[in-house]
Amino acid sequence: MAGPGGDMQWCFSQVKGAIDDDVAEADIISTVEFNHTGELLATGDKGGRVVIFQQEIENKSQPQFRSEYNVYSTFQSHEPEFDYLKSLEIEEKINKIRWLPQKNAAQFLLSTNDKTIKLWKISERDKRPEGYNLKEEDGRYKDPNTITSLRVPVLIPMDLMVEASPRRVFANAHTYHINSISVNSDEETYLSADDLRINLWNLEITDRSFNIVDIKPANMEELTEVITAAEFHPHQCNTFVYSSSKGTIRLCDMRASALCDKHSKLFEEPEDPSNRSFFSEIISSISDVKFSHNGRYMMTRDYLSVKIWDLNMENRPVETHQVHEYLRSKLCSLYENDCIFDKFECCWNGNDSVVMTGSYNNFFRMFDRGQRRDVTLEASRENSKPMQVLKPRKVCAGGKRKKDEISVDSLDFNKKILHTAWHPQDNIIAVATTNNLYIFQDKVN
Repeated sequence: MAGPGGDMQWCFSQVKGAIDDDVAEADIISTVEFNHTGELLATGDKGGRVVIFQQEIENKSQPQFRSEYNVYSTFQSHEPEFDYLKSLEIEEKINKIRWLPQKNAAQFLLSTNDKTIKLWKISERDKRPEGYNLKEEDGRYKDPNTITSLRVPVLIPMDLMVEASPRRVFANAHTYHINSISVNSDEETYLSADDLRINLWNLEITDRSFNIVDIKPANMEELTEVITAAEFHPHQCNTFVYSSSKGTIRLCDMRASALCDKHSKLFEEPEDPSNRSFFSEIISSISDVKFSHNGRYMMTRDYLSVKIWDLNMENRPVETHQVHEYLRSKLCSLYENDCIFDKFECCWNGNDSVVMTGSYNNFFRMFDRGQRRDVTLEASRENSKPMQVLKPRKVCAGGKRKKDEISVDSLDFNKKILHTAWHPQDNIIAVATTNNLYIFQDKVN
């Protein structure tokens, strides 16, 4: 990736998770998210656990060794449940994690599975009270008649404890599976989206939410599209977007009406008739939508490409980046093994100049918007020596394969990078392979 002084090189920093080849289903990472400062990095997995890593303070004497992320807190966020009315098992898998902006010493995050959203408080304790008047040190209550003098309790230092406690549980508001949560810039409300509806919640109120989008038809046989992702604008608290399985993105303004079924803007690119095929509708489904940090652009990810839209231009994207165009000829086999339904996420770097998304064979792609350059990198144990520079990878789509190229037929479709995250200020990225979290950083010369 081109940086301010030429080419930016990415180095291996850390890998988290077991090395075993046989992976337990519960250990598969299902979401990755940095907090607003980048000091904390949270992952959720299919077993309903949330693991938070904290960035260590940088070593000033060895600037080439940037700060590492170490486990800060681990807790069970969701448990498997059973819906007796519908005879349905509700998985514990964490679908999304979103951090709230920090207001005090504690951190707060929202985590959701298919049905229930929880607000967690992450706080530190390094002191404990001692010297109670009515209690013994072991917690037993004293006989008040034996107390002859009063003392002032004191706080004494103790080993640091990180506690995660559920502060709110937002349940029973979604008939279908939740695919997105997004915290509003007003820092008071957030939205949650499932296949057919989007709800608006107040962070303080758990027993009611407001339905702001409902695309459910009166007759379910007339259903033609579902909501795939939704996000609030980073600065305008009245604006949000949601994407659909038909490849369209609708921008809604909550000032217009309480129910935002009529969109303010519809972003859609006309289909190229020459590329029309049996799979066109499936691969045009949008799996992720993300606003740029400055709020001017919006990025969408479909099966084969990343598109960047200017919010002021609805008829076509301003940039289209092909992620793995060489798979277009393989769509038939990808349909048979269900990979065509994989939902890849995408993310922006801190200043919106580079975007990143995942691919197969544990490859991930970066697109430099200013330089119009792109690179394919690989997250693998083979390249996991400290500060080892990642070599760009190339895939040969057909014809004669060059020495360093990988044939498209030898790609492993079971190894896929669906979830990626970029540090909001630094060039540090987190990439989730099946059950491992890789952290890479730019090379410090």
